[in-house]
Amino acid sequence: MTTQSSKGVAVVTGASAGIGAIYADRLARRGYDLLLVARNDERLRALADRLAHETGRKVETFKADLGRKDDLARLEARLRSDADITMLVNNAGIGSVASILKDDVEEMDAMIQLNVTALTRLAYAVAQPFAARGSGTIINISSVVGIAVEALNGVYSASKSYVLSFGHSLQKDLAGKGVRIQTVLPGATATEFWDVAGYAAQKTSAITMSASDLVDAALAGLDQGELVTIPGLQDEGDWARWEEGRRAISAKFNNAKPSPRYGLATVSAT
Repeated sequence: MTTQSSKGVAVVTGASAGIGAIYADRLARRGYDLLLVARNDERLRALADRLAHETGRKVETFKADLGRKDDLARLEARLRSDADITMLVNNAGIGSVASILKDDVEEMDAMIQLNVTALTRLAYAVAQPFAARGSGTIINISSVVGIAVEALNGVYSASKSYVLSFGHSLQKDLAGKGVRIQTVLPGATATEFWDVAGYAAQKTSAITMSASDLVDAALAGLDQGELVTIPGLQDEGDWARWEEGRRAISAKFNNAKPSPRYGLATVSAT
């Protein structure tokens, strides 16, 4: 049991299992009190009781389905009004491995609501209070399929590409306000994602990282000041070169005339 003073309240969504549960454990041991958010109340309470007993931290549960507007609005209101909240871990999400020829569009819409809409609204809910106080941390969980977009389901990959892009925008808007932003891109990780997707064997694959290793590396990246953390990427220079290329090509988009490769005749103004 710890006796260290609290670093404030860390909010972890999707906290009842997998990556979210490991974040909850690690942050409690780092001195944060916790607000744990998930749909499964039984699992959530069991985790909260264990962490409170083992760490001495204050651990509160918040049962919510963030795909539901009313539940999401309740959490947003809490985030905006609770001055003790110092960190948000936007971890809740769902995925798919199916192609557009097999998946149900209603399921894809639900994925967008959770992976994109809920994550965005929760980030907005803490951004202004954090900026006003000049401190706070937002950790958004993306995925390597946000870059390797052909790997799994297209909507899932696109939703994770959104999280990466959104993180860059948050960094631009909030870094000067004292707010830290980190976007984490896990690769294949041993969680229930694969059970739900029907690929349970992936959890024991040679390329699959444990959830503990993933979170420990992500928090080490946060400590090192990384804006984007990709625990499975062995050469950090690969990411630096990717970012340099992206920024370099961005400067070349602003042209009033189409490229000559399109063969359009130039029409002089009369």
